[in-house]
Amino acid sequence: MSTGIRLAVSLGLLLVLAIGAQGYGRLRLRAAVLTAALRAVVQLAAVGLVIRSVFAAPAASFAVLAVMAAVATRTAAKRLTGLPGAGRAVVIASLSAAALTLGVLFAVPALPRSPRYLVALGGIVLGGTMTACTLAGRRLLDGLHRRRDEVEAWLALGATPRQAVADIARTAASEALLPALDQTRTVGLVTLPGAFVGALLGGASPLDAARFQLVVLIALLAAETYAAVVLVWLLGAPAQLPVLE
Repeated sequence: MSTGIRLAVSLGLLLVLAIGAQGYGRLRLRAAVLTAALRAVVQLAAVGLVIRSVFAAPAASFAVLAVMAAVATRTAAKRLTGLPGAGRAVVIASLSAAALTLGVLFAVPALPRSPRYLVALGGIVLGGTMTACTLAGRRLLDGLHRRRDEVEAWLALGATPRQAVADIARTAASEALLPALDQTRTVGLVTLPGAFVGALLGGASPLDAARFQLVVLIALLAAETYAAVVLVWLLGAPAQLPVLE
């Protein structure tokens, strides 16, 4: 049996397991799982071809990053439609966090200034800011719904919208950062992250692989923290409270 067939069989069995578990739990996400898996196959195949071209034409790396940024911000903004101004806030928070983080890393430089590293780390950081914005925004929206009476009471007492929502915003940003914090705390003890394993499989020494993974983890932690804080600050003084559904 060829490697490609073994891979296809393995992935098929994993999808069956995921769909079976969802069916048992009545999660109603089977179509979403299949769609996501299919998109992953097509997109990764396309990206592989594009990245090979980017390495041959370094200037194209900025176009690739622009596409990544557009997809990341659009994906996060779609999850926050209940928050007025969420789209603009996501763009500002995500792009400023990614630009600042990558700027620091390549200005020092902590990594070689090459399209290979820029595209790889840029994609990782933008993905992290997308997740942080999504989690922070959804928790902010949930807090505004659950604690609406509390916010209205503060407003009635003369507090500004930002003061009335301050505790909800802080809680939303803090909870959004828990995955990044847990990943950083437990690295090497619970999991061997993808960047570390990929570097090892690519022939790097364990020490060099660990160094690169450390850069990735701290960059993600910094970018996600900045993005979450900026997002809740931008959305944390609403002119009107979200409509209850």
